[in-house]
Amino acid sequence: MSPSAPFNPPSPTLAGKPFVPSWTPPPVTKEKHNFAELKSIDLSLLDSEDPAVVNDLIQQVKVAIRDDGFLFLENYGVSLEQLHRQFGLAQYLYNNISEEDKQRLLFHPETGVWSGYKHPYGFKRHRGPADGIEQFNWYTPEWASPSTRVPQCLQPFMDEIEAFCTYLTQSVNRRLLTLFSRVLELPDDYLWEKVQSHGSPTGEGYFRHALFRPVQKETRDASKGIKMHGHTDFGLTTLLFSVPISCLQIWGRDEQWYYVPYRPGALVVNIGDTLEIVSGGHFKATRHRVFTPPADQLEEERLSLVLFNSSVGDLRMGPALVRMKLMVCAESPLIQREGCIEEQGVYKEFRNLTAQGKLVPTNREWREIQIATCTDPTDSVRNSVGADQVLIEGKIMHQREYMGVKVVLPV
Repeated sequence: MSPSAPFNPPSPTLAGKPFVPSWTPPPVTKEKHNFAELKSIDLSLLDSEDPAVVNDLIQQVKVAIRDDGFLFLENYGVSLEQLHRQFGLAQYLYNNISEEDKQRLLFHPETGVWSGYKHPYGFKRHRGPADGIEQFNWYTPEWASPSTRVPQCLQPFMDEIEAFCTYLTQSVNRRLLTLFSRVLELPDDYLWEKVQSHGSPTGEGYFRHALFRPVQKETRDASKGIKMHGHTDFGLTTLLFSVPISCLQIWGRDEQWYYVPYRPGALVVNIGDTLEIVSGGHFKATRHRVFTPPADQLEEERLSLVLFNSSVGDLRMGPALVRMKLMVCAESPLIQREGCIEEQGVYKEFRNLTAQGKLVPTNREWREIQIATCTDPTDSVRNSVGADQVLIEGKIMHQREYMGVKVVLPV
């Protein structure tokens, strides 16, 4: 494939753009225990003219996604200065968004999308206990009508934000899907053309500015330190930018939670349910959560930028080698040679449903029902054994059922 061009954003000093203070990364924790050791992938090596270098890269990716479902991505085309500008814009949003815009653009997750502004009072439109988490999420309507769907304070910078998301989707994620296609021994553009959604800077997915503010001890106690429950993402890939405040945790093979360490400028990539399913279980959907940071970061704010890449909504999710007209890995030599892997939940559940002759959810149904029925960590009624939680081999697990699909995940 032809070499990838680096990100070339619009100028931040164009006429009409207000001054945006620089974002200064907060201090890194001094604590060293309970951190994961993740593999790092140099995406620029995909452009190498040496087949041995590219093949070695593919093998590195294969090991990373099978072992962890999580990996660091470096040298992907965005400089640290360019990235910090985007963090500066997110910081500018939360320092300048008006109360009027917060109300006018308030999200309505019961409709199955996070679109708009999330208040810091839980994951429902009505206000619950404070959780300290604010978000703004861009879906297709926000890109199509920024004058009415985006906070006024950010409208002068939409050229920069849109260019950033377009590059992440059409360059970074496309190259990442090329690597994943090669792991499955498929043509380079197979996952990009057959599964990835298109039509806007984020396709059917979305881009998020998030701010996690410090919360009172009462809130931490009510949620048992959890800011976002253990879960897997429902799409293809999620691209998170590594930040100094340690809140993101992954579930290890030893069934323990580990913080993701900070790597300046790196992307943290996790695998979504769709990739687990279309790969026949060879790709491992990442079990992760957002938790209280170490003690020396409790009073720090955590700013976050995340791109959620979605698959085609009308595609009915089905296990590999069964629903051949729908799932790309029916053509994967790797799957044909090594078979499927039923190691963990979602892929196994979808395969079982199909074997019974039952319809499985479409990608749109799968993501929308999870958003619409999301529960807050502070909800002591739902988050109890006998309600949404079960005790399995001495461990408390979160158990939900969506359209006949049982999902059991660590809390």
